[in-house]
This record gives sequence, C-alpha cells and structure tokens, in this order.
Amino acid sequence: MKVERSAIAEVLLLEPKVFSDARGFFLESYNKRAFRQATGLEVEFVQDNHSRSSKNVVRGLHYQLRQPQGKLVRVTAGEIWDVAVDLRRSSKSFGRWTAATLSAESHRMLW
Repeated sequence: MKVERSAIAEVLLLEPKVFSDARGFFLESYNKRAFRQATGLEVEFVQDNHSRSSKNVVRGLHYQLRQPQGKLVRVTAGEIWDVAVDLRRSSKSFGRWTAATLSAESHRMLW
C-alpha cells in the first residue's frame, strides 16, 4: 500500500496494491497489519458502511465530539472529490482543508 500525506497530518491518501488479470481485479481495501505498517497508525476498525450518491450531490461534513472516528472512503463506481476540513481547535492544522479525487478506476482511498 502506498501512502501520501496531506496538508492535514491525519488525512492520508492510500493506494492499495491491485492485482488485475483478464477476469478483473482484486484488492484488499483494508488489512489491519498492512494499514499499520504503511501508516504507523494503530486503529480499531469497527464499522463498514456503503453509500451511493446521485450526480451533483454534496454530502455533509461529519464531525463527532463524543465518539470521534476515522473514516476510510473509497469509490466503487464513478468518481468523487472528497474534502476533509480540520475542525479540531487544539490541532496545529485547525481550519485547514485538503481534498483528493477518488475514483473506481484509480482505487485510491482517503483515510
């Protein structure tokens, strides 16, 4: 897995290893050990969600105070522009934002 750091230290662009052949492709979207080795983060991955948005839909900002959680975002069809904003007042990057284009074709994910 390749990892690219963003302007916000905790927001990472991940590029998994993709194994392709005539039948299609296979990739590991998450593997605890590989994630830890590539990112240096020890996280407890407890929930997996799947959503679908129509064209030109903007999804809202998600900010948790009581139960903060990391999110691993990937695209299975089409393309999105995913934006992360640091709203943590105690953070060195408070008020900064970063964005990445994620697509089904690139397989890149944003943590």
